[in-house]
Amino acid sequence: MMSKKNFSSEKRIGKSKAYKVEARQKASDHKTRHNDPAKRSEDRRRAAENKKGYSKFVKKATNRKYSEAKEGSIPNDKVRINKFLAQGGTCSRREAEKYIIAGAVKINGKVVTDLSYRVAPSDLVKFNGQTIRGEKKKYVLLNKPKDFITTTSDDRGRKTVMQLVDNACDERIYPVGRLDRNTTGLLLFTNDGDLAKKLVHPKHGVRKIYHVTLDKKLAKHHLNAIAEGVELEDGPAPVDSVSYIDGSSRDQVGVEFTLVVIE
Repeated sequence: MMSKKNFSSEKRIGKSKAYKVEARQKASDHKTRHNDPAKRSEDRRRAAENKKGYSKFVKKATNRKYSEAKEGSIPNDKVRINKFLAQGGTCSRREAEKYIIAGAVKINGKVVTDLSYRVAPSDLVKFNGQTIRGEKKKYVLLNKPKDFITTTSDDRGRKTVMQLVDNACDERIYPVGRLDRNTTGLLLFTNDGDLAKKLVHPKHGVRKIYHVTLDKKLAKHHLNAIAEGVELEDGPAPVDSVSYIDGSSRDQVGVEFTLVVIE
């Protein structure tokens, strides 16, 4: 009987070794193909067309510090076309590549299907006939003070909230929703049209909370009447909750409600 002490295992050879040799060869072929600009472009085009690609390898996380702009280098204002469309809020980068291949993108009046095209700031880009601005999304929060109206301009010369965010960023931003002239509180500015629609349109059910200061005390029966809902000029406004503010002498109340679509 052979004991564990004098037993020595032999190194396995055969299929395992052949598999490793094959894997190393595939990795070498993949690296060679990736270093070839023409073949790399072909692989990206095949992926965009949903065809079977060359590589089956899972892309690993890489060290990106070497691709960062070096200090003192000249910045390049041009942006790759798929990134430009993604920044414009049309779709993701991968989806953009499919639209580009399909000929849905025009630059300066000409259809562009080259995925390596880089968009210059002066280029006019249209996606399905709609002009796209590839600017980054910006979000600015403002604690709006009194005596400012929530409009982009005013023909009567009144102060607008745009004066308060004039130097907040280079992109053109707009207020989401509105607060009355004497109302103070949180106001969002952005160039993200999709987010603005989700926050403002009643079908999305976004709740709003107001802290109201009155010129006299609010009676309990009036508070109960508000809880049942109020009638506005454009229809009924259901109230989710209403209560007195703790520590106040019943001349301050908190109101929470949700805009709803009136059928």
